[in-house]
Parts: sequence; structure tokens; C-alpha cells
Amino acid sequence: MSESALQLFGEVLFDRFPDGRSVLGGAPFNVAWHLQAFGQAPRLVSRVGRDEDGDAVRLAMADWGMDRSGLQVDDALPTGRVEVTLADDEPHYEIVHPVAWDAIETPGASSGWLYHGSLALRDARSRSALDAIATADDLKIFLDVNLRTPWWDRDAVLERLATAHWVKLNEDELDQLAPPGASLADRARALFDTHRLEGLIITRGAAGAVVLDEGGVAGASPPPGPIPIVDTVGAGDAFSSVMIHGLRRGWAPATILERALEFAAAICGQRGATVADAGFYQPFLDAWRADGVA
Repeated sequence: MSESALQLFGEVLFDRFPDGRSVLGGAPFNVAWHLQAFGQAPRLVSRVGRDEDGDAVRLAMADWGMDRSGLQVDDALPTGRVEVTLADDEPHYEIVHPVAWDAIETPGASSGWLYHGSLALRDARSRSALDAIATADDLKIFLDVNLRTPWWDRDAVLERLATAHWVKLNEDELDQLAPPGASLADRARALFDTHRLEGLIITRGAAGAVVLDEGGVAGASPPPGPIPIVDTVGAGDAFSSVMIHGLRRGWAPATILERALEFAAAICGQRGATVADAGFYQPFLDAWRADGVA
């Protein structure tokens, strides 16, 4: 597979906070942003409105050197947004529907690697476009499960597991999707075997993460010592970006997990899900090269 053949499909949006702040994000966008910094040259397949937010997305991608050929413009629907409200100091999220990324049009078949999440399945129009992309025999699909009520259906998500090669989810999502089992390992093995996956990644918060593949099970813990947390927004997307980078580079599973947890912890020390400073990424790239696994 070509190293340059890497597409990410799905939402790009702005989180809108009660204080008036707007923060650019969306899981596919965040993952693509990090992969660009890692030198992977990803192509984001998404859709924005013909509005100020859409202009801001295009400008941010251009400034970061990202490929914008897969970013479509919708004349009727607005750029995606999430309305964040606070109730008893707890955030609540309204993922507005319909928006431009619900109506992604088919960009043609793909090869290489394709990343998508489960949220992109909520509207028939984008589901149809995703089906058209995921037709190539030599395609590797990385499914990032992200169950957001009311925008998911168990059977629909399980159907996507059947077409995926690698799947990432957290323990709560594993409980909702896997057959019953006495332990996490039993549930993970059942899901892995049922859908004939190449790899299953389970994130466990403070307990780290595990990956199950044909070679067995590998696990890793978060970096030792105190982790300065500014916010945890985008930590999972940061983790996914290193997983994809490592899989494409042929790293060992245990190495990928260690690197992914380290990078996700560093993102938690920043404000927001992405960092618009190439210098932030350089120490990670240097360390990976020094270890012979860049």
C-alpha cells in the first residue's frame, strides 16, 4: 500500500461554548491534524457550509499544510457545530443535525487506509458516501467507535465492525457492543473473533490501553508520574492518530500503545484537541526516530 494513501472520513465542526468561544474539532479532523504533523499527508473527506465557519475550516487546514481536495462545500447546510451548555457545572452537548458533514457526497473509491468514526453514520447521505469509498479490496479500515446518544444504533455499528480491520473503543463501548462475558478479555476476544478483526484496541482511561491482534494481547499503562491536565478534549483522537501512524509504520503493538498513551497525555496538557505549533510535535518525532521506529 502506498504510504500516501490515507483518508479520514466524517465530521468537522465547531464546539460552541456558553461564553462565546468556538473551538474547531471533530474526531476525523483532529486525527488528520495530528497525522499531518507526523508527516503522513492525510486527506480529510468532509463537508462544510458556505459560511464563515466553513471559511475558518479551510483557512486552518491551509495554514497547517493539509490536503483540502476532499473538503466539500454545501450551499444549503451550515458547517457542523456542537452546542455546549452547562447544567450543575456538568457539560451537555447538542450535536446539531442536519449540517454539512451529514451530506458528504461520494468522492470515489479509496485504497490504502481509511479512518472513520461511528458518528459519521447518523445520516443516510454520508453513510452512502462512506459505502462508496469503502469498496477497494486493498483497503484497510480503522473504525473509531464514538457512541453519542441519540446518534447511534447498535446494529448499524456492528455492521461496520464487520467491514473494519482495526477497531478502537473504550470499556463502556465494549460493554455495549460485545457479547456478554465474564471479563474484559472474554468480551474483547468474542468481539474480535465474531467480526474477524485484525486488531481491537480498548482504551481504559487511567488504566491505560490494551490491543488484541493475531499475535495475542499487549497492554500499556499511562506515562509514570503526575500528568498536568488542562483538559481532556481530544485525548482519544490523539491516541488514534498515533495508533494509525504506528500501524502504517509497522511498529510493534506494545510500542504503539506506549507512544499513543504518551502523546494523548501530552495533549491533555494543552488547551483544546489540537496544537497549531509544529514545535510541539517535534520531540515526539525525534524520540521515535532515535528509537528506530519513526
